[in-house]
Amino acid sequence: MTIKAKTGKTDLATVYIAELEKNKYVEFVESLEPTYPKNKKWVIIISTLFGCPVKCRFCDSGGFYKGKLSTEQLFEQINYLITNSFPDKKVKVEKFKLQFARMGEPALNSNVLDVLKQLPELYDAPGLIPSISTVAPFRCEKFFSELKEIKDYLYKERFQLQFSVHSTDDDQRNWLIPVKKWSLKEIADFGNSFHKKGDRKITLNFAIAQDSIVEVKKISNIFDTKKFFIKITPVNPTFKSKENNINSLINVNKKNYDIINQFKSAGFDVLLSFGEIEENNIGSNCGQHILNFLKQQKELED
Repeated sequence: MTIKAKTGKTDLATVYIAELEKNKYVEFVESLEPTYPKNKKWVIIISTLFGCPVKCRFCDSGGFYKGKLSTEQLFEQINYLITNSFPDKKVKVEKFKLQFARMGEPALNSNVLDVLKQLPELYDAPGLIPSISTVAPFRCEKFFSELKEIKDYLYKERFQLQFSVHSTDDDQRNWLIPVKKWSLKEIADFGNSFHKKGDRKITLNFAIAQDSIVEVKKISNIFDTKKFFIKITPVNPTFKSKENNINSLINVNKKNYDIINQFKSAGFDVLLSFGEIEENNIGSNCGQHILNFLKQQKELED
C-alpha cells in the first residue's frame, strides 16, 4: 500500500488516499470527537470496494467502481491506522469504533466477513465496536446471515448495524439509492432476528433533504421500537448532492425538528447527528477527497 495523499486535522479527522493496486485507490479515515480524548473514543473508517456500484444520489463514492478489496487490502487500511497510534497493536481505547462505511457497500464484499472473524485474534482491543452501514442490497442474504452468526459469536452486545433508509416513499428511495434492495419490511424482518437481548439497537438512518418523504407512522408500523432506533443526519455537501440538487433540511444551527418529535412520540429513541463543520472543509465526506485527487491526477496527465 502506498499513501498518495493525506488531508485533515489530527485533532478532528484525517483522510488518507492509498494506492492498493496500480491505479486502484481507496480512502480511509481516522477521526476524533472534540469532546473526547483519544483514549476514550477513536473512530476509524475504511473502504470495502474500489469506488461503489450503488451510486447513491448524494454520495461521491459512486463516481467510479473497480471491484472488491481483498481481505489483505482491508487489513492494510486497518493496520496502517492502528500501528501509527498503537505500534504494539494494543488499542487502549474505551470506545474504539471500526466502521466499514467509507467507500463501497460492505454487503457486496464477503471479505468483510473474513476481517470480522480475524480482528479479535490480531489486535488487543477490548473496546472494539465493529460497525457496518448498508443499503441492504438484494441477493445479499448469505452475507447478512453469516454476519449474524459472527456477531452472535464474537461481538455480542458490541456490534453496530445501520441501514441507510432515507425515505419511506418507494419511488423516492429507489431514486436516492438506485440499486435493487430489501424493502422496509425485509429490513425489519432481518433486524428482528439479528437483534438479541442486550444488543445495541439497530440504526435506521435518514439523511433528511428538503423534499424528503418520511412517514413516521409507516416506520412505526413496520419496526419495533425495542430493536431499532432512528438516526437523523444532514445531507452532506458532496459533489453528487450538489449535482442532483439535494439540499439538506437539517443544519447545525437548528436542533428542533418536527420529524424528530414525531419519531419520539411514536416511541423511538432518536439521535440527531451532525458531523463537525470543519469536516466539510477537510473533505472527509465519503469519496470527496479521492475525486479531487483523481481530478488533479488527470489534469497533470493532460
